[in-house]
Amino acid sequence: MTQSVRHIALSEAHQAWASDKPPLFVDIRDPQSFHAGHIPTAQPLNNDNISEFLANTDKDAQVIVVCYHGISSQQAALVLEAQGLTHVSSMDGGFTAWQTAYPDAVEQG
Repeated sequence: MTQSVRHIALSEAHQAWASDKPPLFVDIRDPQSFHAGHIPTAQPLNNDNISEFLANTDKDAQVIVVCYHGISSQQAALVLEAQGLTHVSSMDGGFTAWQTAYPDAVEQG
């Protein structure tokens, strides 16, 4: 049986980010890319900090996984679901699409 990935449209992700109760955005891009620009409030997620992230994250929290173009985030979302998180989505278009559509909603550092 193949698991299916939940997707969230770019506009829906932005709307959720701007809401009173934004979801957790996790960015799986490399550290240099994250430092050059990322979604404000997003936290980097990699092999070095995934255990800590899982230990400190409510299993029912809404989590949106962000990568470069919305491809590798799909596999990462499945991994997070396999670890017990119940509301994980892959953001369509990735950070590249976010940066193009919402240049004022990008943070550096």
